[in-house]
Amino acid sequence: MPVDTTAVIAWGSGEDGQLGLGDNEEKEWVSSITSLNSATVRSVVAGSRNSLAICDDGKLFTWGWNQRGTLGHQPSTKTENIPSQVKALDNVKIIQAAIGGWHCLAVDDEGRAYAWGGNEYGQCGEELEKKGESGRTLRRDIVIPQRCASKLSVRQVAAGGTHSVVLTHEGHVWTWGQPWPPGDIKQISTPVRVQGTGDTQPRSQPVPVQGLSGLKLIDVAAGGWHSTALTDEGEVYGWGRGEHGRLGFGDDKSSKMVPQQVQLLAGEDIIQVSCGGTHSVALTRDGRMFSFGRGDHGRLGYGRKVTTGHPCEVPIDLKSPKDGELGRWCATYVACGGRHTLALVKWKDMEVDEMI
Repeated sequence: MPVDTTAVIAWGSGEDGQLGLGDNEEKEWVSSITSLNSATVRSVVAGSRNSLAICDDGKLFTWGWNQRGTLGHQPSTKTENIPSQVKALDNVKIIQAAIGGWHCLAVDDEGRAYAWGGNEYGQCGEELEKKGESGRTLRRDIVIPQRCASKLSVRQVAAGGTHSVVLTHEGHVWTWGQPWPPGDIKQISTPVRVQGTGDTQPRSQPVPVQGLSGLKLIDVAAGGWHSTALTDEGEVYGWGRGEHGRLGFGDDKSSKMVPQQVQLLAGEDIIQVSCGGTHSVALTRDGRMFSFGRGDHGRLGYGRKVTTGHPCEVPIDLKSPKDGELGRWCATYVACGGRHTLALVKWKDMEVDEMI
């Protein structure tokens, strides 16, 4: 029988079962989601109070808070602390998914998008609404995933608190729902194409982010009130609200209107950064993870509940796949949620020169 050399790990708040560990306890240290050991997970998504995993074969698993049908399956429950497959999507191959405030989106390998969960702002799309006698949209929850944006060939989906966004294969961006705060943006339940800062005003049109010109960016990430950008040289830039040290600048209160480099991560060769509600995690090329930000509920993953703006390494203290085998667990992907974090890890055998 082959030895499993990959694992899905979790830490942080578990009050809604979002860690997938079979209980609702918080974890200050990395724990393995053993119920996913038999599946080959390719990616994970952490929401504010729930989580999902996508497998190589396109199967989708969800767990956590479910009062609005966010897990996408019946029977309807308050919370679920063990990952279970979304049976309604069993006949399609899901390649990417997103979690919003209390709704989810997914896209399959044929460019078809699906939505489920809360729909009172039209965030699940035009095909899911019903008109009452007054002609007004009825607010309801979508418990079972259904098609959305059916006229579009979708490449990628993204979900905000109460709105949805898709990127099509033609390179166009479409959105629907109700952004928060609304500002000058009106609620829409039919997808509309986005035509497309230095301040705090809401925008209905995209604007260039100041301070990043001349940099070759390979990834961006957005959290509750902060954002990061990653360059091709492994440099991290952060901006937004700085309370709790979520920007990684060494303090716990400095906010940045314009992106600035996170010097405390300089030289670490970062390949991914994920932003949660009030914390962040950076992943290095050699598979190490550094967390920073708010420390309560164990969300930093190294046994301390101290809030810090200084990135500290998250120990991946799991058993080796085979007793006595030398090596270490290396993270390959990380996803921050509201108060918890998920990551994919792979076992790396120790090279001969490392043993000498």
